[in-house]
Amino acid sequence: MNIPSVKEFFKISLYDNTLWDYVMSMALLLVIIMGLYLFKLFVTKKLKKISDRTKNTFDDLLVKIIDEIKPIFLFFMAFYVSLKFITINEKIQPVLDSVIVLVLTFWVVQSLQQILVFGVNKMYDRSRAKELPKKGITNILKGVLWGGAGAFVLDNLGFDITALIAGLGITGIAVALAAQSFLGDAFSALFIMIDKPFRVGDFIIVGDYLGTIESIGIKTTRIRSLFGEQLIFSNSDLTSSRIKNYKRMETRRVVFELGVIYQTPREKLKKIPQIIKNIVNSVEKAKFDRSHFHAYGSFSLNFESVYYVLGSDYTLYMDIQQDINFRIHEAFEKEGIEFAYPTQTVYMAKEIQAPTLGS
Repeated sequence: MNIPSVKEFFKISLYDNTLWDYVMSMALLLVIIMGLYLFKLFVTKKLKKISDRTKNTFDDLLVKIIDEIKPIFLFFMAFYVSLKFITINEKIQPVLDSVIVLVLTFWVVQSLQQILVFGVNKMYDRSRAKELPKKGITNILKGVLWGGAGAFVLDNLGFDITALIAGLGITGIAVALAAQSFLGDAFSALFIMIDKPFRVGDFIIVGDYLGTIESIGIKTTRIRSLFGEQLIFSNSDLTSSRIKNYKRMETRRVVFELGVIYQTPREKLKKIPQIIKNIVNSVEKAKFDRSHFHAYGSFSLNFESVYYVLGSDYTLYMDIQQDINFRIHEAFEKEGIEFAYPTQTVYMAKEIQAPTLGS
């Protein structure tokens, strides 16, 4: 019995490849696995050093994505590359290609999903809209992501997805028409979260309605009016309306008028603007702007005054205005200046007697 030498042994052919080809392919598999693993450790270590020096959290996410690469993924990548150096049966090659497409797609979608969740959380935190259904919004976006990945995989597996996409398109149009209102409100909720025209706790005016934001949902926003009832607006109505947000107001401009009687001496009329100026400047969180003899009214001499409240709170404004009114009343009383009130003076003409005949 002739025993083949080592050289001849490795020349033995099996499925169109020599044993030496298989040995080299296995050696390449091990080298690639070790290389990918060491590269993963190197990149992760470098990124961790960078992330420790920065306040940005996105680099932490990249470290997490790379660190969570499973060994099985590295094996599949190395195995697929190593098989390129040997001859594969034509029936087996498409199966291997499909497997690597599935593995790669799954890893890419998983990574994109983490980035998507990171982005939604960032927008959610910045908007401070804690009442928005973050989980629902995230699940919708995840569904779109996985749906696109599924279509990509089916296309690469050789399926004709044209008819499927066309069918989904028609179905999507029908669903979109049926749920047009809901989808419009849902996208408006996203715009509210991103653009932040208002937040919970803000006092806003929409048309003839005013109140404080209580909650912002996927379809509706609820507002508590000053009279106590709850106002419910669809999100699309709010995003298409002109909104006055008083919570964002840093200062409040206040204009008020008062009138004194016509019998007030001119010297006292000239004192009134200075009296009002001194009073406003003496009140905390009030900044005087101007005060003028404004107009001759029907029954009063009218003065118009303007000042700024250094704050947006409505109660603060009312407290300041009340304090100013009390001080004006006290000052006018000391100066002997009388406030006007609706009066009417009637002048009676003397009756003239007509001459009689014969006189």
